Amino acid sequence: MNVIDVLGLPALAQAAPGGAGRGGLVLMIYTVAFIAIMWFIILGPQRRMQKKHQRMIAELQKGDEVMTEGGILGSVIHLTEDRLTIKTAENTRIVVARSKIARVFGSEPAAKS
Repeated sequence: MNVIDVLGLPALAQAAPGGAGRGGLVLMIYTVAFIAIMWFIILGPQRRMQKKHQRMIAELQKGDEVMTEGGILGSVIHLTEDRLTIKTAENTRIVVARSKIARVFGSEPAAKS
């Protein structure tokens, strides 16, 4: 006579022979590990890049030389909350959505007289 029979749980002993519940636990551990790996490899760095881009856009100032996602280079001459105007040539000005600025090179050097 074993402990399960003494406690009156023979149905429980027959329902889970040889650790059948262990498979579910292993599957759950694999799932959690997969999600953690996805977070650290893909989602974490992507979030950091988004925050860095938002900070870069928030810190834009007049005179900064920028590049748009389309590759257009110019100097910022006017800023609004969601748009900015860049000067690309002597008489050319383009209004661009702030979120489409890909890179900021810094302030334009002072013009030589």
